[in-house]
Amino acid sequence: MKSENVRLSGADILFECLKREGVDTIFGYPGGAVLKIYEKLYDVDFLQHILVRHEQGAAHMAEGYAKATGKVGVVLVTSGPGATNTVTGIADAYMDSVPIVVFTGQVPSHLIGNDAFQEADIIGITRPITKHNFLVRDVKELASTIRKAFRIASTGRPGPVVVDLPKDVIASECEFVYPNDVDIRGYRPVYRGHSNQIKKAAEMISNSKKPLLYVGGGVIMSGGSRELALLVQENNLPVTMTLQGLGAFPGTDEHSLGMLGMHGTYWANQAVQNCDLLVSLGARFDDRVTGNTESFATSAYKIHVDIDPASIDKNIVVDLPIVGDVKHVLAELAAEIQKPPEVEEWWESITKWKDECPLTYEGNDGRLRTEFVIEKLSEKTKGEAVIVTDVGQHQMWTAQYYKFNNPRSNITSGGLGTMGFSVPASIGAAFAIKDRPIVSISGDGGFQMNMQELVTAAAHKLPIKFIIINNSFLGMVRQWQELFHAEKFSFTDLGQSNPDFVKVGEAFGIKSFSTDNPKEVDGLLDKVFKYNEGPSLIEFKVVKEDMVFPIIPSGKSVADMIVKRLNPKNMM
Repeated sequence: MKSENVRLSGADILFECLKREGVDTIFGYPGGAVLKIYEKLYDVDFLQHILVRHEQGAAHMAEGYAKATGKVGVVLVTSGPGATNTVTGIADAYMDSVPIVVFTGQVPSHLIGNDAFQEADIIGITRPITKHNFLVRDVKELASTIRKAFRIASTGRPGPVVVDLPKDVIASECEFVYPNDVDIRGYRPVYRGHSNQIKKAAEMISNSKKPLLYVGGGVIMSGGSRELALLVQENNLPVTMTLQGLGAFPGTDEHSLGMLGMHGTYWANQAVQNCDLLVSLGARFDDRVTGNTESFATSAYKIHVDIDPASIDKNIVVDLPIVGDVKHVLAELAAEIQKPPEVEEWWESITKWKDECPLTYEGNDGRLRTEFVIEKLSEKTKGEAVIVTDVGQHQMWTAQYYKFNNPRSNITSGGLGTMGFSVPASIGAAFAIKDRPIVSISGDGGFQMNMQELVTAAAHKLPIKFIIINNSFLGMVRQWQELFHAEKFSFTDLGQSNPDFVKVGEAFGIKSFSTDNPKEVDGLLDKVFKYNEGPSLIEFKVVKEDMVFPIIPSGKSVADMIVKRLNPKNMM
């Protein structure tokens, strides 16, 4: 540690540390417990503070910023309800391994535990959903705590960190000491995989007849897309990706099988079940991928590469674990492979599965389908846009029909499945990415959960293209009700209560359009992509009874995959 020989208040120390951490943007909302911080913020010139309209929006914006850049997203909120409003965003970041640091105000130290005004035990509340959290008891500990928070959030398997700041700590003074490095007991991420295990994996790939790479978000987080592409091209390997892994490998490449799992492509799931070698790269074998774990890839020798040792054997017992950073392991693995595997017959089988059950949808009845909208969007942007989806049917259709060609292009809520994610997350991404179009896609239900943040987008004239897929239903819930809950469509019909979304957009000063005509899709997309002076909005009124296929029912196996509607009478 190096002493700066100057006394600073806790608020000054916070901003001095943020400056040294390279923070240029924070998302926040002021309140009583953090007024001293906002007083200092008034004169800070090295970062921009984005005033959100709800603290949940701040957390999701920080996620969008972090997912788009790989940098740590930063949130600043007050105590009590300000802190608790961030909980959903923190949990979302935890599930998807997103590096964010959330600074929360707290009542003065001597009042903690006294049920003081706007007190909440945010440390206790967030302990299960953070990578780590801190309650700063002494201003002398503040600088080192902030340094630790950023290091923990951004290294190893990334994740959210909460730093709780009592009002008296913020106001107290001490000699500023900035730690160039910090020692965190028990925290030693492993980046290099074991050489013998990597050699064994290389040997298994060379000798395999039916290999398959199962790619997760860890490849993107590690910056390993180039190393992955090299491994794939040199060895003619098929690649399937998780929802979070889309973009790690180009979706337009002939080696891509698209997404696997519950709503994955038929051929990707058949490849999983029939491969003799499954190489998991930065993925965690979650239930939406595996379904029934007892019947998952039973014929395959399984290799699992992950930086988090706790993920190994957690859901699926594997044959060869490799703990390390995926980028490093991929580079070493590619160098170790002596000869490419003989996979011509394997590719013939995959092609046969593609022909047996391609992705299709009804397109000749004159009605507007989500799949059609997503295909047009993919064609116009050539897979180069940053697509920020909400949660539900549109999310799965986007995963199926949008061809992501770049890492950090697919920003979505995966593990927690948070409706209301897209609008604020797209705003966070827009503050980070200036040279590519940002497209937010939401269902009519999810859009209404955080549509107040349209104010933030309009106030900053962000050229986000907000797309609402309006089927007047909670579409995915309706789909499950039809398939698995006796067609009892209980409280999923939004048609009578939805607002006029064009008027909503216009009320926020946003250019807004609506259509239910497939012939107008091209023109409306062209119009909003040409307009970059601020946000724009298109409501697409789509067929409300459409369902996402294929679907593997929860807890079932590939053998139980449903590829078309079971009860055509439910189509109106």
